[in-house]
Amino acid sequence: MHLPALNDSSRFRYFTFFYLYIMQGIPSGFALTAVANYLLGRNVETQHIGTFIAIVGLPWTIQFFWGPFIDRFQYSLIGHRKHWVVLSQLVAVFASAGLTIVKDPVQQLSLLSLLFFCHSIFASIQDASVDAMAISIVPAEQRGRLNGFMRGGFLIGVAFGSAGLSYVLHEYGFRSAAVLQTTILLCFTVLFFITRLHKSDPLIAFSNYANTRQLAKAYQPNFTLLFKKIYSGITNQKSLKYFGVVAGVYFCSSVFIRSYTYYLIHILKWDDKALSILQGSWGSVITFVAIILGGVASDKIGAKVVQVRVMWGVAIFLLVLNSSFYFWHYDFYSGAGLVLWNLADPLLSVAVFPILMGLCADKVEGSQFTAYMAMINLCDVAGSYLTGWSLKTVSAPLLGFCCGFFILIMILMLKRNNNYSVIPG
Repeated sequence: MHLPALNDSSRFRYFTFFYLYIMQGIPSGFALTAVANYLLGRNVETQHIGTFIAIVGLPWTIQFFWGPFIDRFQYSLIGHRKHWVVLSQLVAVFASAGLTIVKDPVQQLSLLSLLFFCHSIFASIQDASVDAMAISIVPAEQRGRLNGFMRGGFLIGVAFGSAGLSYVLHEYGFRSAAVLQTTILLCFTVLFFITRLHKSDPLIAFSNYANTRQLAKAYQPNFTLLFKKIYSGITNQKSLKYFGVVAGVYFCSSVFIRSYTYYLIHILKWDDKALSILQGSWGSVITFVAIILGGVASDKIGAKVVQVRVMWGVAIFLLVLNSSFYFWHYDFYSGAGLVLWNLADPLLSVAVFPILMGLCADKVEGSQFTAYMAMINLCDVAGSYLTGWSLKTVSAPLLGFCCGFFILIMILMLKRNNNYSVIPG
């Protein structure tokens, strides 16, 4: 089979980054939805589940450690940064295989957390490498659609990890789910290995070490220049103000979804398996269509416009849904709320990520964009962790309403600040 090179075909680029993000989504959906809901359904205390989620997500919050190394040693005969992607994928596959030693997730929660933590380390390196490669190889005018396919791939992966692996987990056991996940990740790793970034790239590099070292110097910035560029890009006033808004929205999103799923399972007695399947089935199908259209809209009318509209939608949705919590005991109503919520994060991402990509400086794309992603992931992890403890004293509807109100305040502050001028682009 002859595959086109990534720089020659936009369709093949979309397809490649689509499945690379499926690889990231499957373990995320498995750990953070299927396993988390499984633990909730077996009456594991919320603070323990919050800690589990925080441990799994921790490597994603320190991605900025990987970025400088990925950019410093980005040169490769097989394609710049491709060696980082392939190596991290291989180790992540082995880490996923290690999950098969867990027999009972409830009784072996500490071991389960450690193994998922190990997998997350290498999956986060793969993520940082893929993002840097995307910024350097994809034209700016295609980044909205690219992010649509990337987030769509992540969504499909999460859908399978949460719904498909939840079914396997309940019907055949945790070990069978881990084996299936590992097999899929291995297949995608092989597929990317035989993919070339440029036609002239070899699949396996054999070269003189001295020549390779000399060529690398022309493509790789030294650490001093690298850190200066990163610092300059992240700390300018407009970027700081903009990212403060983004961080606040993602934190609120994390708090809401964790408190909402807790309420459905513990208060309304939803079956955790049914909840995981709903999160990963109809919600994902609807959202996948919306996210591709959102990516096209981001390129056509501008990511800035899409982001503001999505923020308004999220704020109004949270205020209405949590104000009407008396209707949550109707399965159709609460289930529809869960399905509609699946639209929030992906649509926000297809608007936010192209803007963040555009802020990244040349040759340090991986470091700067990874730093942004690490801070977003930190907001998600912090929201999950704090929610686990807050639910001991604060009701889920009140938490969700406060999140909607906070996002509304941020929108109004942006509106007062010269018509959203804080948002780049």
